[in-house]
Amino acid sequence: MSFRVCAILFSVMCVSACGSSTSPSSTPEAAPAGSTSITIVSGASGLTGTAYNPNPITVSVGTTVSWLNSDSITHTSAANNGLFTSPNVAPNSRFNFTFTTAGTFPYHCTIHPNMVGTITVQ
Repeated sequence: MSFRVCAILFSVMCVSACGSSTSPSSTPEAAPAGSTSITIVSGASGLTGTAYNPNPITVSVGTTVSWLNSDSITHTSAANNGLFTSPNVAPNSRFNFTFTTAGTFPYHCTIHPNMVGTITVQ
């Protein structure tokens, strides 16, 4: 086999092997035990108050809220007052935040600012 044919075959094998590692998992991450889940719904980037479900939501002080991205694209969750800001949350991934103070916390997606939600902590 010539060097050129070997190089082409090697390149094809590398591309094939590497391509599978970038696919998002088809199984969502598990929520932390005892947490309250909020789902980022499919098609969320084109929605407003229904992009996060449930919305609004009320939880107790000390509750961990776990956002699950059920959409096919990346989103975030960020409090309007800066209390929390998630990193980019890929499809089937989660962001968790524990609320230690009472209050009402409007939040949004920093990538798609039309996506909004509110958490009331009592």
